[in-house]
Amino acid sequence: MTTFEIEPGRLFIGGQWREAADGARTEVLDPSRGTVVTTVAEAGAADVDAAVRAAREAFDDGSWSGLSGRERGRILHRVAELIRENADEIAHLESLDVGKPITLAHAVDVTNAANDYEHFAALAHTLHGANRDTPMNALAYTRREPLGVVAAITPFNFPLILAGSKIAPALAAGNTVVHKPADETPLSALYMAELFQRAGVPDGVVNVVTGAGPVAGEALLRHSGVDKIAFTGSTAVGRHAASVAGEALKPVTMELGGNAAHVVFEDAELEKAVGAIIKGFVFNSGQFCMGGPRLLVARSVYATLLVILEQAVPGVPLGDPRLPETVIGPMAGEKHLKKVEEYVELARKEGARIVCGGERLDLDGGFYYKPTVIADLPNDSRVIQEEIFGPVLTVQPFDSEEEAIRLANSTPYGLASGIQTSNLARAHRIADKLQAGIVWVNDWAMLDPAVPFGGVKESGFGREYGPEALAAYTRTKSVVVSLD
Repeated sequence: MTTFEIEPGRLFIGGQWREAADGARTEVLDPSRGTVVTTVAEAGAADVDAAVRAAREAFDDGSWSGLSGRERGRILHRVAELIRENADEIAHLESLDVGKPITLAHAVDVTNAANDYEHFAALAHTLHGANRDTPMNALAYTRREPLGVVAAITPFNFPLILAGSKIAPALAAGNTVVHKPADETPLSALYMAELFQRAGVPDGVVNVVTGAGPVAGEALLRHSGVDKIAFTGSTAVGRHAASVAGEALKPVTMELGGNAAHVVFEDAELEKAVGAIIKGFVFNSGQFCMGGPRLLVARSVYATLLVILEQAVPGVPLGDPRLPETVIGPMAGEKHLKKVEEYVELARKEGARIVCGGERLDLDGGFYYKPTVIADLPNDSRVIQEEIFGPVLTVQPFDSEEEAIRLANSTPYGLASGIQTSNLARAHRIADKLQAGIVWVNDWAMLDPAVPFGGVKESGFGREYGPEALAAYTRTKSVVVSLD
């Protein structure tokens, strides 16, 4: 255990560490044991105001926005280097805070966070306008300019990655940031504040306020000094955040809930498909908005695939996230565990068949739930239509491509989807008809900072990653110079 982990966290505002104005603190739990790890400052409206003012001052003085894109890129490259140099400590923090298996925290969370900053560092100097040919006797051109102060509000399930997906492009474009991490999982955000400072990011450019969503989050959403809101979280809270932003006419990026369909056709390579199916619903204990909790299977292979899952899923290593062999760790908290239990109990009441799992695992006082496969539910069941956000997979048969597409698109969500087939023409044909921001073929969760992702329908709007994300943190200004 490191000194950072046991030292109570403070707010990071204007390059300084400070307590909350009223001295309030909140506990951070280890979900693998249900015990208190440390406490962190619980920001109130006054603290949020101080953070936004610090970000505004840093933006207005040009200490960051005034740098060339290439200079900002050099500093962001240094952030990526520091993440890699401190990979062990960061992975340990993320595992301790969220309950992630340490091996996956290393391979997925830390690696992807470093890649985020490296990718947007490379894009920082690509921001440019263009000359526009017009019939006017004038020189017309456009400029790409930063927006100002960005409020980055991130969830509990991927604290490090989802912070990077917002902060990296915001900084690359020349903005300043106030980051409000989830109140349950704030540790990596505080650690990153220290790394930004060491990398040479000027004071006030990145500020971190920890605290409750209804208090600190709400104050940040409503602050008149914020120029853009970048939010990842539930659809219900996202709807509220978008409404608040709409009142103030602020641009927003919303990456919200998901309930992705994973479609398996009769010509799929089942051995390969099973690995992708299991990864799609157990990764991060199912707490993954782009997970694949709805499995749609061609009827000719439906029974066979259920037998394979019944045999394979219980063998996925579940337990202490500190052990290198663990694949499934605990849920992030008691309330998340109870939500999963309620959905599985509802499935039982509706006459579903619990193929495997369906109960807690009693281990060290942690919040563990066995990976669960459920069959024989009607498509209008809440268990299928709603986002469970846990290690639960529902399985439904289909008889035609048309039925598969109809079932896949039948929920209010549209964040991700997947196809298993050996027919390339079919893969393109089905991908064209799936209502989702990203479609994976013959695997799951293939993500890279170069590839944009985001939702349709109730899964949100706007895109993260890729040049699309960078563009979302800028505005276009047109300049027209008379040549008369």
